[in-house]
Amino acid sequence: MFFGAAFFIAVCMAGTGRTNSGQFVGSAACEECHETEYGNFKQFAKKAHSGESVKLMSGDLTEEELKECFHCHVTGYGQPGGFVSFEETPGMADCGCEVCHGPGYDHVESGGDSELIKGSLDMADCQTCHNPERVEAFDFKPLLYGGAH
Repeated sequence: MFFGAAFFIAVCMAGTGRTNSGQFVGSAACEECHETEYGNFKQFAKKAHSGESVKLMSGDLTEEELKECFHCHVTGYGQPGGFVSFEETPGMADCGCEVCHGPGYDHVESGGDSELIKGSLDMADCQTCHNPERVEAFDFKPLLYGGAH
């Protein structure tokens, strides 16, 4: 009986795109459908190259300090499909699209279902990383208002 009910639910939900795997895919997966946004992000956003800052400082940081940096300076650290190391996951070694918009696997696999990704961002999304506790000089210029999106 349980198998039948589970099978029925799986069949009814198949193809609906309403999954929540939490899997990261990397910014390159966004480029195909969001070419202009991706290009602007890569050209104008400092965070598109944020892993380089971490690499430069890594020799002066403890392992715990380095892990703290990864939460904001790379994509999906400690999450499925996310950053593992600069060598193993170079495509996740910067603060990419998914840091702000959330894991993109389900969105990509669904063919772009907008309900499976955070499309509209606000200042609260930026303050996950850009906050007084984390950044002493809280003088950043978010791309929300800079025209990259």
